[in-house]
Amino acid sequence: MPISGQAHIRIARPSRDLAAAERFWKDGLGLSVVYRDEGGQAPGEHALLMLGLPDAGWHLELVHEAGAPVDPRPTEEDLLVVYLGEEVPGALVGRLEECGGRRVESPNPYWNRWGVTIEDPDGYRLVLSVRDWSNS
Repeated sequence: MPISGQAHIRIARPSRDLAAAERFWKDGLGLSVVYRDEGGQAPGEHALLMLGLPDAGWHLELVHEAGAPVDPRPTEEDLLVVYLGEEVPGALVGRLEECGGRRVESPNPYWNRWGVTIEDPDGYRLVLSVRDWSNS
């Protein structure tokens, strides 16, 4: 079956600290925990945290393998963009910072003009865009 616009998307990333990542994505941004597996300590066993929204066609999967951890290596262009379609609430940015995020400038002036960029505890970047998808 070919891919379609109805296909579900999973964005998978390694994490140094799932508790810190959960605080940022759940408590800071407001995503829900979709699934959790505490995993084990033996090689090949990993802890898994999936976050998303109940009605979304995507979710974020964060993985940590204690026996053989993978260090996240994001670049400043590894972005997860959320189109809000309105001004970015200052309270949301403040909450993300309180939950371990760090506001940063983007090397791409487009994102500085049309949104706010925040690094998560693993160094991946979240862009909250004032635009909506139809005019992105």
